[in-house]
Amino acid sequence: MHRAITTKWLGSSLRTAERSSSLQIPVFLCPAFGNRHHHNLSRPRATFPSRPPCWNTPRRCLQTQAAEPTDSALAEPLEASEPDPVPTRSLPVQCTGCGALSQTFASDQPGYYDVGRKAVRWYLGLEKSRSKRAIKDREEEGVYQDVLQRFDEAEIEKLGLDVEDIAPTLAAQPEVEPQERPLKVPLCDRCHNLMHHQTGNSIFHPTMDSIRDTLAESPYKYNHVYHVLDAADFPMSILPQIHQLLDLMPLRTKNRRAKNGKFFHNQKTEMSFIITRSDLLGPTKPQVDRLVPYLREVLRDALGRAGRELRLGNIRCVSARRSWWTKELKEDIWKRGGAGWMVGKVNVGKSQLFEAVFPKGRMDWDPSHHQISIDMYGKEVTRTGSTSAETASSEDPVSELGTKMEDEGMDELSLLPPAAPESQYPAMPLVSDLPGTTASPIRVPFGNGRGELIDLPGVERTGLEKYVQPEHHSLLIMKSRIVPEQMVVKQGKSILLGGLIRITPRVPGPIVLSYAFTPIQPHLTATEKADELQRQVSELNVDTITVPGTGETIKLAGSYPLKWDVTKERAGPITRRDAVGLKVDRLPYRVLATDILIEGVGWVEVVAQVRTKDLYSRPAPVEEDVSRTESSSAEAEAKPQATKALSAMERLESIAEDPSKRKKSYVPPRVAAVPIKADEEPNWPIVDVYSPEGRFIGCRKPLNGWLLNKPLVTAAHKRKRPRKSMKGQKKLEKSIRRGQTG
Repeated sequence: MHRAITTKWLGSSLRTAERSSSLQIPVFLCPAFGNRHHHNLSRPRATFPSRPPCWNTPRRCLQTQAAEPTDSALAEPLEASEPDPVPTRSLPVQCTGCGALSQTFASDQPGYYDVGRKAVRWYLGLEKSRSKRAIKDREEEGVYQDVLQRFDEAEIEKLGLDVEDIAPTLAAQPEVEPQERPLKVPLCDRCHNLMHHQTGNSIFHPTMDSIRDTLAESPYKYNHVYHVLDAADFPMSILPQIHQLLDLMPLRTKNRRAKNGKFFHNQKTEMSFIITRSDLLGPTKPQVDRLVPYLREVLRDALGRAGRELRLGNIRCVSARRSWWTKELKEDIWKRGGAGWMVGKVNVGKSQLFEAVFPKGRMDWDPSHHQISIDMYGKEVTRTGSTSAETASSEDPVSELGTKMEDEGMDELSLLPPAAPESQYPAMPLVSDLPGTTASPIRVPFGNGRGELIDLPGVERTGLEKYVQPEHHSLLIMKSRIVPEQMVVKQGKSILLGGLIRITPRVPGPIVLSYAFTPIQPHLTATEKADELQRQVSELNVDTITVPGTGETIKLAGSYPLKWDVTKERAGPITRRDAVGLKVDRLPYRVLATDILIEGVGWVEVVAQVRTKDLYSRPAPVEEDVSRTESSSAEAEAKPQATKALSAMERLESIAEDPSKRKKSYVPPRVAAVPIKADEEPNWPIVDVYSPEGRFIGCRKPLNGWLLNKPLVTAAHKRKRPRKSMKGQKKLEKSIRRGQTG
């Protein structure tokens, strides 16, 4: 007994329990060794030369190498050492969270699995997973049965209990092994850290050429591309070089004879536009649905000349967070079948939309006998010429890890990985705020061979995060609907967004109203101070989110005119039919607006009111006598300061003696106005926007987001009754005191 305990303790201290009894090194425990000796796995361990561990060797492998046994330990009988558990399964070919191919040699790359993690060891079968709850229930059941066995039937009858009712409970119950939870495929270390610790690195973003090549490798006859756009900066999230995809999948034009689709290379590919996170635009679903014509017009302008003749009837506003139109899109994916591709830029919500619209739990679907069945996809052929179903599996589970990619029939040069086995409720891609979470296409089949949904990696969206401090990266993503504050920007003022973006109305110009629909809090200050803060040369104590050195890269991103007329929406009851009912043309003013877009962050609505006369006319040039002007300015400079002060005092005295002069207001001299020509632009108000490298900025037709998202005015928000003035009360007290003293 003591010898067994001593042997067990010695084995655990020397790590002899981790030594394989078959004298073989598993490849998944030492990938660096497996890469060199992949074809020599049956050689004894004693013949391998000793060498220092590699930098990328897993932690558990380093512990095994460091604990080499001594000669005395080797002299122990073989019966004392416990054999290593043999893995019952191998790692998945692809991580279900990011889609990266599984590997065990590069810990800083996606798809890396640390075999020292408990979840990975449970999945491989190296450890038995028993939940704490099952163990606790088993212990409580044992205590309960022990207490019941000690009771006597006579004593139970004295207590007034019926023995026949509790007889099954008193009988000895057979010991039942607690049921364990179903096995769950573990995530790679990168996805594990993203999910639980919100830490990770982005991948290299694919290009449009690689996206197009991936679509060309589709094994399906019918394909549908869902171009996912973000509502936060719509339409800046549209893919670049979209005309290349339009050549592959032409959209339906306004011509009534236009076809719905065409076949190219025996494949039919169509495309739809999905605007995700539409709950950022308005508080309710009906309000957002009424914006669809506006969104269609803005998208047509963004497509340029190619979008003028497009019908664009394939636009959907979807919110996976609030389940707006997700059920209808799910049924649309189910009815279409074939391959559905999620294409778009990073952080537009593809993975979250994927989980919301994937048709789950429909493996028992049986097609009708009257329906014509079409083979939607071909068989995957291995390098030897046989199909993947005919390929025999390896008998050795360790060598199966190294050859599983070959068994799956995957080509090393292929951009499309093999499809995962179908299940009722498969694992969904990981949803994270990190741009570039998805590393490789993720194929999830559905409907018992009816089709599959494919999540593609996102194209690079913006490089604005490199100018922002890491702890403030969350401010670059709009996660919820924003109710902005109305800010009045007068002449000489500017709006500063975190020291990163500056919006300055051009002088001279009208007073501007601004509404920032961004997670970054706006700061209204003088233009000189805002310029110094943005260039990082100011000594003011104002919090900014930029990294040092950003001020040197600040450039003018563009001058954007407020050229969209929103008078009818902003005028109120003056233009309503049920009120005054005046037409906009009869009003003496115009309300102009534009939306300044910040790529990936949000938008800033800018509004100004100008006179109609000043908008559609410009003042006539005034000819002045240059010599007279120069002489008067010279005399004014030569005039001493004391004389100026004396003349000012005399003017004030004259105003005090003659009250009539005080009532007269200053009237500027009338300047003749010249109407603009038909080919000339009106005098639009202009705002200048400054950003790092002069990038990441755009504009669009105003959404009028303030009218949709302004705060509700309730009884609690209304101004309360003002405080009663104490001026009369003080006079009354004085008069009373005077009467008492008199």
